[in-house]
Amino acid sequence: MDTRMLGKDGPRVSIICFGAWPIGGGLGSVPEEQSIAAVHAALDAGMTFIDTAEGYQTSESVLGRALKGRRHQAFLATKLTGSDHSVEHMNLAVENSLRTLGTDYIDLYQLHSPQPQWPIAGTMAGLMRLRELGKIRYIGVSNFSPEQTKEAMSFGPVHSSQPRYNMLWRDAEDDVLPYCLDNGVGVIPHSVLCKGMLAGRHQPGHQFAPDDERTRFNFFQGEYFQQVHDVVQGLTQWAEDHGRDIVQLAIAWTLASPAVTSAIVGAKSAEQVQHNARAADWRLTPSDMRELDEVQGSFRLDWVKD
Repeated sequence: MDTRMLGKDGPRVSIICFGAWPIGGGLGSVPEEQSIAAVHAALDAGMTFIDTAEGYQTSESVLGRALKGRRHQAFLATKLTGSDHSVEHMNLAVENSLRTLGTDYIDLYQLHSPQPQWPIAGTMAGLMRLRELGKIRYIGVSNFSPEQTKEAMSFGPVHSSQPRYNMLWRDAEDDVLPYCLDNGVGVIPHSVLCKGMLAGRHQPGHQFAPDDERTRFNFFQGEYFQQVHDVVQGLTQWAEDHGRDIVQLAIAWTLASPAVTSAIVGAKSAEQVQHNARAADWRLTPSDMRELDEVQGSFRLDWVKD
């Protein structure tokens, strides 16, 4: 699998990143043996960039078991979740992640979301100290605005930004992507498959299991589900006309942005991983992108949790 440089002076990482939110149970429970097989399939496919977070339920612990004996093959990213960005809590969180992941260093440590009640100067100082100690190697942010990213960068290096970005949710094109491209910050979008909406597997009226977070999203409910589904059907047909499917189209479309370093794509099984990996060799042309804009029209997703 091809690699790209993460930021202006970061490491090279695989252009598709294994998103470990699903194997932690975020989209419903997954047997551990199946989860471990998915991680191994990712490594075997060259999808060596893996993204998780301390708050992703059992994700870190499953990864720790899956990477036993193969940690050296992975570029491992995790995140500080929750609202407490004190240095004391951050130090504790990092130690917990290291222990749970079964490693003595984290390749990319990210702030999961901005927490203005904690001055970013102190947070970045804590991250820089962890870097000096060798516990983390690179620093990233997630769900930060350009202004928040710029402020963080005034206190230390920020190698990556993880915005929510996909074919249906495109707000990041207005500000986050241009800022990162202009300032040498690697973009690693999450929700590339739009929580599975861009997988084309769910029909309007589908009922998700109670432990599946998608029960809380408005675009999987009622008339809005039908509206989104109609747009996805058009995109699905375009993909099939080009010998692919909507999943691979969603990944290739994201990777077509010059700002994007790697697309974070979740998977629950080895088969899904292998299918996702095949999107890495699809290069959409400017003409393709114009056609897709015509298919999608002006529709943009209004993403709200109930």
